[in-house]
Amino acid sequence: QEFALAAARWLARSGAPVTVLACGTDGNDGPTDAAGGLVDAGSWARIAARGLDPERALRRHDAYPALQAAGDLVVTGPTNTNVMDLALAWRA
Repeated sequence: QEFALAAARWLARSGAPVTVLACGTDGNDGPTDAAGGLVDAGSWARIAARGLDPERALRRHDAYPALQAAGDLVVTGPTNTNVMDLALAWRA
C-alpha cells in the first residue's frame, strides 16, 4: 500500500498517463484486509479532495486510509495462493 501511495505522488507530480498496481497475491498486505493499491495520476488529488493529507499519510506510513479515501484500495479477500508481491505499471 505504501508503494502504491508513493507511486501516486510521483504520478501526480509527473502527470504521466500511467496506472500502477501494487499488491500481495495472497490477498492481504500486512495486517489489513486490503491486498494493495491501484493508483493513477489523479489518486493524490482524490485523497486530498476527501480531506486527507496524502503527504502526511506517506510520512506516517499510513497508506490504507488515504487509498481507501480515493477508492484505490485493492480488496480481494484470501486468494489461497501466494507468489509474493506484484508491482505492475502500464500506460493508461
